[in-house]
Amino acid sequence: MNEPHRSDAARRGRLLAGATSAVVPGRDDPAVTLLPGRRLLRMPLLALLLAMTIGFTAGSIAISIQGYHVDPGAAVPLGVLMASPMIFAARWPLAAWRIAAIGLLVTVFVRHGDGFMPWPVTSILALVVILFFAGVGCERETTVGVGAVTIVGVLLPAVLFGMPGWFGMILAGITAVVLTFGDAVGGRRSAEQELRRREEQHRQDLARQAVLEERARIARELHDVVAHHMSVIAMQAEAAPFKIPDLPDAARETFGVVRDAAREALTETRRVVGLLRSDDEGAERAPSPGLDRLDELAAAARNSGLSVATVVVGMPRQLDAGVDLSAYRIVQESLSNAARYAPGSRVHVEIKYGAEALAVTVDDDGARGAPDRSQGGGHGLVGMRERVTMLGGALSAGPRGTGGWTVAAELPYGD
Repeated sequence: MNEPHRSDAARRGRLLAGATSAVVPGRDDPAVTLLPGRRLLRMPLLALLLAMTIGFTAGSIAISIQGYHVDPGAAVPLGVLMASPMIFAARWPLAAWRIAAIGLLVTVFVRHGDGFMPWPVTSILALVVILFFAGVGCERETTVGVGAVTIVGVLLPAVLFGMPGWFGMILAGITAVVLTFGDAVGGRRSAEQELRRREEQHRQDLARQAVLEERARIARELHDVVAHHMSVIAMQAEAAPFKIPDLPDAARETFGVVRDAAREALTETRRVVGLLRSDDEGAERAPSPGLDRLDELAAAARNSGLSVATVVVGMPRQLDAGVDLSAYRIVQESLSNAARYAPGSRVHVEIKYGAEALAVTVDDDGARGAPDRSQGGGHGLVGMRERVTMLGGALSAGPRGTGGWTVAAELPYGD
């Protein structure tokens, strides 16, 4: 089979599949929501759709009885079949189209070719609305199938029963135009939904990346602390047999095991941190800072235009290296955010040595005309949360009721 024949066969196959999915109920029937998601817009449109459904249904029944002299026993169910499915066309467009098409086809046989057109004009208007929703909510192949079945299965029998052919062509053209317009609207709607989905996925990816970067940074910063302690353990375990006279052989062996385990742990720690640093040659290698440099942080923030006041409450004590470093980074990031989002504001930094935990609080009073920091770039809060979570503490950050921003962290000493 040559290429043109393959193309024709594929086209016929898609048309047949579309017609089948349009006519036969199944898994391809979309249950969609084609109305706006916002309640303020959705409710008026639902009310309009309900009013149109009632009007078109009543009009189809009344015109059939009074204008076409159809028996009321047949006019009522036919009018309901032709027009009432419009009420749920925005949710189940294919089901609504099937019911309306059945009503229109049955009406052709009931009228037996009497009159210019077998259907009331209100039922045609209802069909136009239903076809539009079908074009919006269905796949393109199914939409083509809906159009083909409507023309061949509904309009053609009416022409065969006496409706003028030129008028049937007009109705076929209207069907094609409405479905094409609905397909275009549905395509744009699908594209917008896909764009929103991709944007949300991108935001989630950025958030995950920020978490990983902060965890790597924390690991790099704490490496020196861990390495120092492991080195002390190894050296003490090695020196212990020489410091303690007449040490039993079992104890000597135990110190040897401790020494070897400490050295192995130190080697593995250096290897892991080396991997973390391999892709970041600019990683910080200076000694880890702590709260002893709080005054330097405040001075740097004042140079950037902030008015900074620092207060230390309670009796200062020797802090674990991880707690000291995390407290410093939280204050540093909070001052950086204040300079970025509230330039010229007054900032109050409080370090409180409690009985069980260190409390770090940074308040700023905001700045007139400053941007909303919740919409700003950067992932400073991610780093703060990672550090606090690592230490088993608690963090709260958000706007103050009187304006400005507050960051409050509680870091357990971990004694």
